[in-house]
Amino acid sequence: MVRRQREVFDAYEAAGRLKVSVAAWRWAVGTGLVPPADAGGWSWSRAVVEAVDGEAVRAALRGPVGAGWAADRLTEALGTPLPWCRPRVTAAAVGHLVRAGLLVPLGGDDEFPDVHPDQVAALGRRRDLPALLDRHVPLGPDQAAVRLGVRRVDFDVLVQRGYVAPVGSVTIDFKKQGGLTTVALYSAEEVALLPVVWPGVDWRAVRTVAAGRRSPLAGLDPVDPSGYRVLLAGVARIARVGRAAVVQWRRRHDDFPAPVGGSDVHPEFDRTAVIAWLLAHGKIEVPTRTPKASLLMNRSGGGTRTFRLDDPILTLTDDVAEEDRLSGWSTDEDADALTTLGAQEFGATLRRLTVLGFEAVAVPGEVRVLDRTRAGRGGLWVTLAWPARLRGAASPSPAGGVVRHVVAYADPGEACVCAR
Repeated sequence: MVRRQREVFDAYEAAGRLKVSVAAWRWAVGTGLVPPADAGGWSWSRAVVEAVDGEAVRAALRGPVGAGWAADRLTEALGTPLPWCRPRVTAAAVGHLVRAGLLVPLGGDDEFPDVHPDQVAALGRRRDLPALLDRHVPLGPDQAAVRLGVRRVDFDVLVQRGYVAPVGSVTIDFKKQGGLTTVALYSAEEVALLPVVWPGVDWRAVRTVAAGRRSPLAGLDPVDPSGYRVLLAGVARIARVGRAAVVQWRRRHDDFPAPVGGSDVHPEFDRTAVIAWLLAHGKIEVPTRTPKASLLMNRSGGGTRTFRLDDPILTLTDDVAEEDRLSGWSTDEDADALTTLGAQEFGATLRRLTVLGFEAVAVPGEVRVLDRTRAGRGGLWVTLAWPARLRGAASPSPAGGVVRHVVAYADPGEACVCAR
């Protein structure tokens, strides 16, 4: 009896033929070491399989690693501590990145696949990693609230009022805690764009409202996401330009969305189409990074320590008899350390404060923590203050130091290195 030889191999059969793991075969396919499937679907012909160098396939794989490990590495790549308004990367997110073609699946199940550690490291080094996550990884309601920087109750109000709608759902088995539960999923990009496309909402108030207080969004009028229309002035507010600029865009760009209602003088446009056009033409951007302030402070026992405040607000007064103030989101550890430094006899010395849009600031003493509030999504909102008469411009060197003051005074103190 003549036994017929197999002419077509799937991934498992091809790996067995070469005596390599299925993960190694998949990685070789994903990296081009093995030619693409030539027998339809995920199958290869006998000629292709026999032409592959099994030792090379075996040597190419390092790993694989689980989705949980990959998620932790990508979270670390976003920054430590995590930027404000940026949720942790989850194992489920790794599955979405695989389905988007950004990672090669090497085994495991579809939802939490195994991947290659070197490819995870390369993805983590990409400067557009935050944008990739927003584009390809949907968020549950709790994660969406974190991405927006608000409490879960405030995000629920936005959903109820029609300002954001689910793009899908996932079924989670909580077992003893309630069995199967369907959880809505939201586009991270759409969630991140909410403060951009709804500029009339007081997002600062929403993000700093104290826990347990009524949502500032409770008075929002409901909208129909599928039928919401916007006038030229509304497009201008979204893009933060004048109405005349939008009129020019309509004239110069043939692909500007056509009106869906209104009149010739006051045309109305589909909001979704307008936002898509503004994104495509670079008129608005998805917020992927949170602005931050960097503070270089003198330690009480010598040396310096660097602190970070996310989404900072710096208010510099014109009256030397008043106080300057700096507010932002902080970690508990940094807030405690700042409070300790400010509790010294002459307060803390700020060698260098760097905030986007401002000249570097230095203050030779009397910096204190004015307030620390647990607000918004549970973050710590910290406010520092110091006498405006002490504020100076920091030295261009990274070590800081004051090079001039707002007003001259007789006793600058040992910390002052101003050049007069």
